[in-house]
Amino acid sequence: MGLSLALPTKRPTVSELWLTMSRMPAGKTLFSKLIGTMAPYTGSIPFTVLEARVGHATVELRDTKKVRNHLNSVHAIALMNLGEVSTGLAMMFGIDGRGRGIITHLEMDYVAKARGNIRAVCDAKVPDTSGSHDCEVEALLKDTSGQIVAVARAVWRVQIDG
Repeated sequence: MGLSLALPTKRPTVSELWLTMSRMPAGKTLFSKLIGTMAPYTGSIPFTVLEARVGHATVELRDTKKVRNHLNSVHAIALMNLGEVSTGLAMMFGIDGRGRGIITHLEMDYVAKARGNIRAVCDAKVPDTSGSHDCEVEALLKDTSGQIVAVARAVWRVQIDG
């Protein structure tokens, strides 16, 4: 008789990973690193997912020398990257395992110099019917005092399997 290994029949979804990992010590940090590995450019900024659920994500960017510009504030593209990961996580959490999505448009309004850790909060309506949907999503990026420093607007094209 040989040893039999049962292999999982499917990969865990992002939402399943979050629900498991976020409860563990350092789990939010590990989950964030995993997201950065799955989307390598996203992983180029030091972020931590603080909250995630269907249609909602809160993601924090740590202010490090790596994300600063020559004016000693957080670089515009680091903020854009934070906007993308927060809007994407809010959308994908709700369709994960039953569809897929891709960003088709991303724009930013830069309101104030970004200094210190920046927190992006996104609330989005996630479609619940099958088919293709273009979803407009917004994330507010705020500094530690609560001042809005940037606003990200994205369009996510999601395909929900029937």
